[in-house]
Amino acid sequence: MVRATYLVESSMPLERVAEVLAGEQSTGTFVRVARETADLRARFAARVHAVEELPRTDDPPLPGTVGDPAERRRGRVVVEFPLANFGPSVPNLLAAVAGNLFEIKELGAVKLLDLDLPDAFAERYPGPAFGVAGTRRLLGRPQGAMIGTIVKPSIGLSPDELAELVGELVAAGVDFIKDDELQGNGPHAPLEARVRAVLPVLHEHADRTGVMPMYAFNITDDIGRLEANHDLVVSAGGTCVMACVNLVGLAGVEFLRRHAEVPIHGHRAGFGALSRSAQVGIAFRAWQQLARLSGVDHLHTNGISNKFYESDEQVLDSIRAVREPLFGGFSTVPVLSSGQWAGLAPATYRAIGTTDVLVLAGGGIHGHPDGSAAGVASMREAWAAAERGEPLGGPGCSPALRRAIETFGPVRA
Repeated sequence: MVRATYLVESSMPLERVAEVLAGEQSTGTFVRVARETADLRARFAARVHAVEELPRTDDPPLPGTVGDPAERRRGRVVVEFPLANFGPSVPNLLAAVAGNLFEIKELGAVKLLDLDLPDAFAERYPGPAFGVAGTRRLLGRPQGAMIGTIVKPSIGLSPDELAELVGELVAAGVDFIKDDELQGNGPHAPLEARVRAVLPVLHEHADRTGVMPMYAFNITDDIGRLEANHDLVVSAGGTCVMACVNLVGLAGVEFLRRHAEVPIHGHRAGFGALSRSAQVGIAFRAWQQLARLSGVDHLHTNGISNKFYESDEQVLDSIRAVREPLFGGFSTVPVLSSGQWAGLAPATYRAIGTTDVLVLAGGGIHGHPDGSAAGVASMREAWAAAERGEPLGGPGCSPALRRAIETFGPVRA
C-alpha cells in the first residue's frame, strides 16, 4: 500500500472530493461502469485514509475550477493506493499519485505533500551508490562541511579558462566544483573539451597533495547519451557526474544509476515549476524520496537566505527530509546552494546540527573581493568556527573571512 498526503481545496465537502480523487486515480471514472464490481473495487480502489480540515486562504482557485468559491474548503487528505495497481515502479507510481488529479475540475487546489512507500520500492531500486560516506571518502574529507562551488560565469569560459579557474580553486583547498546546469554539451565548450581541460589539473593536484577534489561534469542529455557521457568522464579519471533530475526524468536517473561508477550529483533545475505554487504540484518532501530511490548521491535542497522563493523554514525542512533515512538507508548528501556565503554558516549549522552537507557558494566564492581562493578560505573558516560554536568576525578572524563579511554581510548568527 502507498499512502499519499495532499493539500486540497474544493467547494465540495472535503470527504466527497477526497473520494473523487481516490476514484479517478484508481478504478473510478465520472460514472459507475458495469465491470467496476464490488470485488474489483475491494482489490484495486484507492481509499481515503484521513481528512483534516484546515483554515482557508485567500488564494484564488485554479483555472477551470467549478463550484462556488464562497463555499470553498481547504484540508489535508491522505489516500491509500494498492501497490498492485502499479507495482514498485516510480514512473507508474507517479501516474497514480501525481497524474491527472491536478486536472480534476472539482479541485480548486491540489498538491502532493508527502509519500509513505512500502519496502517493495527499496527491493527494486538500489538508491545511491555512494551517499555521504562514499562522497567523503572520494573527497578525502572525513569530517567537517564539504565546501564546493559552481563554475561562474555559468557559460562563456573556454575550456582553457575553465582549467585555469579550477587550478585556482583546488589550490585554495576546495572540495568540490560543479558545472552550472546551463553548461551542458554546447559547441562553445563541449563536454569532451571540458573533460580534457579539467581532469589533468585535478590529477596534477592529486599527485602533489594526495587528495583529488571532485568535479561534477554536467552530463545531462537525451537518455540515449547518458551512458556515453558518463563513460567519457570516467575513462578520463573523473569522479563525479551531474544530472538534472527533472530534465532527464526520474527514469533517466535510474537508468544512469544502473550504469554509473561514480557519484551522481542530482541538480533540481525545474523544481520550481513543480512546487513553487502552494496550490498545485509536488512538494519537496515527496519529490526527494523519488530522486533518492532513483539513485542520486547528492541532491540540491537550496540554502537559507537564498535568492530563490523558498523561506528558511522550507529550506531547513528540505535538508531534514534528505537526511532522514529512507527504508533505513538511501543516504544522500544535501546540497546547499543559492546565495550562500561564509556568513550563513553559523545560522545554518545551528539549525541543522550537522556538517554532513555539501555547501556550494558561487558568488560567495567567485565574488570575494580578494579572489576565488579567498572565497574558499572564508567558507572553510566560517564552517569550522560554526562547528566549534565560535562567533565570526572576532579578533582572530582571517583577512579572507573579514573581507567576506564586509562584502556580503551581515553574518547570520
